[in-house]
Amino acid sequence: MEVSRSPAAIKPQDGPRFRDVLGPGLITGASDDDPSGIATYSQAGAQFGYTLGWTLLLTYPLMCAIQMISARVGRVTGYGLAENMRRYYPAPVLYLLVGLLVVANTINLGADLGAMAAALRLLVPGPAVLYIGGFAIVTVVLEVFTRYQSYASVLRWLTLSLFAYVATVFVVGVPWLTVARYLVLPHVEISGAYLTVVVAVFGTTISPYLFFWQASEEAEEEKEDPQAKPLVEGPEQAPRQLARIQLDTLVGMGLSNIIALFIMLTTAATLNAHGIKDIQTSSQAAEALRPIAGEFAFVVFALGIIGTGMLAVPVLAGSAAYAVGEALRWRVGLSQKPGRAKAFYGAIAAATLVGAGINFSPLDPIKALFWSAVINGVAAVPIMIMIMHLSSRRAVMGQFTLGPGLKTFGWLATAVMAAAAIGMFATWGD
Repeated sequence: MEVSRSPAAIKPQDGPRFRDVLGPGLITGASDDDPSGIATYSQAGAQFGYTLGWTLLLTYPLMCAIQMISARVGRVTGYGLAENMRRYYPAPVLYLLVGLLVVANTINLGADLGAMAAALRLLVPGPAVLYIGGFAIVTVVLEVFTRYQSYASVLRWLTLSLFAYVATVFVVGVPWLTVARYLVLPHVEISGAYLTVVVAVFGTTISPYLFFWQASEEAEEEKEDPQAKPLVEGPEQAPRQLARIQLDTLVGMGLSNIIALFIMLTTAATLNAHGIKDIQTSSQAAEALRPIAGEFAFVVFALGIIGTGMLAVPVLAGSAAYAVGEALRWRVGLSQKPGRAKAFYGAIAAATLVGAGINFSPLDPIKALFWSAVINGVAAVPIMIMIMHLSSRRAVMGQFTLGPGLKTFGWLATAVMAAAAIGMFATWGD
């Protein structure tokens, strides 16, 4: 006679699996240190030494707050940010913001693919067109044709590539007491050059594509688990899920900011210390390290650019596709089979391939990246205002509207990004 087993009779796991605790937040945070971000942090360290470390200490709680709020919107409602915005805001506003996001993401994609190719050429000389095309095709194929859970696991493991920058810090040697002093007692210069870099660090660290990606991935994770429900429908799941989101986000954003700080420290200890202060790209930073810090630091730094690019490119393409698909009511989701979500996967491929093509256009990639930062600066504030409004509405979040702590830090992050946008325009001509 066959005996059925009740759920209570099934032996539970000894503890939560890695993927059950650290997922969307970890991947989102790690993708923030993309090759374009590495260039910004390298420039900060090369130009101003150890004096800008405080910016990453300040952005950490603000970044955690807005990412945690975005994740909660996705997990509570079961929908991404663009889908929620479509339901509650005028369509023209949504289309404008999504359009800005897509343009900025595509430019960033192009810059990241170009930086990955440049880093690989430093290690293995070869044609740029082959390397850029190869990276673009590989990331698209993996994102479109790999099963979602397997692909998410690949992205989690790719976060380990960030530790390349931990290794370089300990190779080059850093005066930790000096670093600690500047972290605790910030040195601020009232100059156009200094304020421009501060604004760039803030804009690179808190970026709109991260909001859309983490919210959509929370909704995706819920749909992949047959026992999970949006929290508005399954409030009994809330304590565990909200605690997971909090831990996942704190760890992911902490990793992001620590690695960004280590990149600053590496270039401060090497390039700035030797009078090299003008770094435009991440590959230039890697190449400049070789004669100063040695072959090992150079190789590790260059490999880190490639690894972080492999993580960031699919996140940039995916967040753009989620935003467009949700705004236009497409079937979306990396867990969908390609034949059932052709437009969504087509958007991923189009963003990646257009980004790759930017590298072969007359457009200057450095100037293009500047305009991407401008677009992100313009779009971030209204998007953050909408996120704060959504997450405070009982009609959207049910009983899971924001508490006073998250609400305070979320609005503070919005105010800081508004100030950064104003600062960006104020220092435009400097």
